[in-house]
Amino acid sequence: MAEVFVWQKSSFSEGDDAPNCLEIATTPETPLLRESEEPGKVIATTVTGLAALIRSLRRYG
Repeated sequence: MAEVFVWQKSSFSEGDDAPNCLEIATTPETPLLRESEEPGKVIATTVTGLAALIRSLRRYG
């Protein structure tokens, strides 16, 4: 049986950006990321890696 994840879009993903955004889901151990336009491609990361990505996006985004 395949796992079912609850994907969440950013609250900033509205209007024209709605179909083109990053989505996140979590397992007990791992944050998962995917592009909303390509939901079959999922990237597993670590909490530390996700935090680094968020810091970088805030700094240079």
